[in-house]
Amino acid sequence: MATQHSRSAARLMMAPAVVLLLGWMLIPLTMTLYFSFKKYLPMRGGDLGWVGFDNYVRFVTSSSFWPSVMTTLIIVGGVLAITVCLGILLALLLNQPMWGQGFVRILVIAPFFVMPTVSALVWKNMFMDPNYGLFAHLWEFFGATPVQWMSQASLSSIIIIVSWQWLPFATLILLTAIQSLDREQLDAAEMDGAPVTKRFAYITLPHLGRAITVVILIQTIFLLSIFAEIFVTTGGAFGTKTLTYLIFQRVLESQNIGLGSAGGVYAIILANIVAIFLMRIVGKNLDA
Repeated sequence: MATQHSRSAARLMMAPAVVLLLGWMLIPLTMTLYFSFKKYLPMRGGDLGWVGFDNYVRFVTSSSFWPSVMTTLIIVGGVLAITVCLGILLALLLNQPMWGQGFVRILVIAPFFVMPTVSALVWKNMFMDPNYGLFAHLWEFFGATPVQWMSQASLSSIIIIVSWQWLPFATLILLTAIQSLDREQLDAAEMDGAPVTKRFAYITLPHLGRAITVVILIQTIFLLSIFAEIFVTTGGAFGTKTLTYLIFQRVLESQNIGLGSAGGVYAIILANIVAIFLMRIVGKNLDA
């Protein structure tokens, strides 16, 4: 049992890290709140004084606000659906004995370590280019007209690119969960004559419930702030402007720090709403 002295020593050793983390989080948040109540235009007059909640009203009443929120949620939902479904399928396949199993797993996980800007540029120029991309050649081979991915299917393109990046993460978590499944349950069900589909639906899938919840929670937190893939592909055009990209436009392109800060506060509120909703789901699954 830890003594009072050892507990005090532990708190003392942890204090520098805690202070650093609190400063890392609270200082940017405080500055965001501070500037959100001011009219601050660095290249057009600087600090023009306090404006109260005017920045919040202007941002939320902007014609781009609600479409950007909807676009953000569509991208998050689309990526989650693809990564969870394909992640389960890949995890089941990788769990089967095969030649070179370790090498195949490394290949599957590799995309997760590629920078978002790099992967987005690779998809844009090597796969989705309407003139020289791989998909264009496939379309022409079958006698079809190549798709202008970045204009005709812009939102779908972003979802595909981001899903490719996050699929290895989902696969790794789900594969770990499958490997922890008691093999005796599956063997007993097989001996009782249960088909593969029922063994998956009544044994494997319920066992993956917690892992799926963790994948959804972690991915959602990061997907709500998606930016790089949109910046290097569509530039926010053709209906791909997310809330994060809208804030970027207000801060850097319009040089309106106050308006962008108000948008940042809205982004924090949206992230917390989604996080609370998902945490309730996580809590129910963990208690089950």
